[in-house]
Amino acid sequence: MGFVGILVVFGMVFGGFIIAGGHMSVIIKAAPLELMIIGGAALGAYIISNPIKVIKGGFKLGIKAMTAKGPTKKDYVDILQLLFQVFSVFRKEGPQAIEKHIEKPEASDIFKAYPSFMKNHHAVEFLCDTMKTMLAADLSPYDLDDLLDTDIKAIHSEEHAVQHAVQAVADGFPGLGIVAAVLGIVKTMDHLTEGTETIGRLVASALVGTMLGVFGAYGLIGPTATKMGNDIEDQGRYLQVIKAALVALARNNPPIVCVEYARRLIQPEERPSFDEVDKATKEIKKA
Repeated sequence: MGFVGILVVFGMVFGGFIIAGGHMSVIIKAAPLELMIIGGAALGAYIISNPIKVIKGGFKLGIKAMTAKGPTKKDYVDILQLLFQVFSVFRKEGPQAIEKHIEKPEASDIFKAYPSFMKNHHAVEFLCDTMKTMLAADLSPYDLDDLLDTDIKAIHSEEHAVQHAVQAVADGFPGLGIVAAVLGIVKTMDHLTEGTETIGRLVASALVGTMLGVFGAYGLIGPTATKMGNDIEDQGRYLQVIKAALVALARNNPPIVCVEYARRLIQPEERPSFDEVDKATKEIKKA
């Protein structure tokens, strides 16, 4: 939906300008140089203030914010099915039977059956590494709970650093728009003897810089940073679902109960019903 929002923003802002009698030729002519000043300064500040992993992460999460959506009900059904299947093998066939699956999930028939999960590298590492730890050490449910909270916090901390960096760019855009406008006024001062038409055109070009700074901040970059934050929260909820099942497993609950703990943590809008999960787990048993 990100690109739909961009089209709405551009359509409403510049459509209203045109309907009111404005001429886009002024904006189109001035925009390239104004954007060079504003965007170039914003990019430079972004590079100065952030390490390389945050810089790369900003572009990566920005593209994801425009194209990706949060986990759907189907994604949650898939993860609940996967957890039930993994836990069933672990309980019935023992640690050695599940070890080959968690050591190389990309080669596992169980994991390969759920591509929506395999595309989420954080979730794959989160589940497999935790299962490896549970096989290697006798962790209490409380220790496991703390361990998983620490992992989720670390994942969020890195991604939130990226989001805050992009938000800082949005916050600086209006000020850089003013810089571009001031430079335009300075340029206008050299043409005061050339008549009102020339001065008017130059002042209009200068004001385009202010407009682009505010427009970019509140119409494009700021909303993108907000969407990045929402995506991070969606990812966090997905990991929390896996965590709930793993902690329930550490308490020696049967697989179906572990899955129910996980299901109850899903938000109502995406949460599959008890009957839907029951049907999904029965399909696994038949298989």
